[in-house]
Amino acid sequence: MPASSQPFVLPVRVYYEDTDAGGVVYYANYLKFCERARTEWLRTLGVSQQALLEEQGLGFVVRSLEADYLASARLDDALEVVTRVAMLRRASILFEQQVMRGQERIFTVRALLASVDLRRQKPVAIPASLHAILESTA
Repeated sequence: MPASSQPFVLPVRVYYEDTDAGGVVYYANYLKFCERARTEWLRTLGVSQQALLEEQGLGFVVRSLEADYLASARLDDALEVVTRVAMLRRASILFEQQVMRGQERIFTVRALLASVDLRRQKPVAIPASLHAILESTA
């Protein structure tokens, strides 16, 4: 399936705990911001990851990442994580995400997430009902 046309935007404020000894956002925290945005995107679609886990043993795990750090965010910066689905397949979702400070793009990531039966630790197709919800965002 092709990319979604409507991105999801999550505002994020940089807190002291997000920064390193140099006063800039620690590199791994950009990935945390993006993880939160993907979770909140699912929540806006009415999808509970906790329910998926408890009822179906299903989870989405990061299979691969391609990240680019373009500029540093600092304490108290107001950021936005812009998330869109670049591709939806039977058992995976490719997300393209950008962290923006105003009009400045400071971080980008392409994250491929696989649908996994967490009990068996095996890839599994995204359930048809969930796949239909995800397709509706395109």
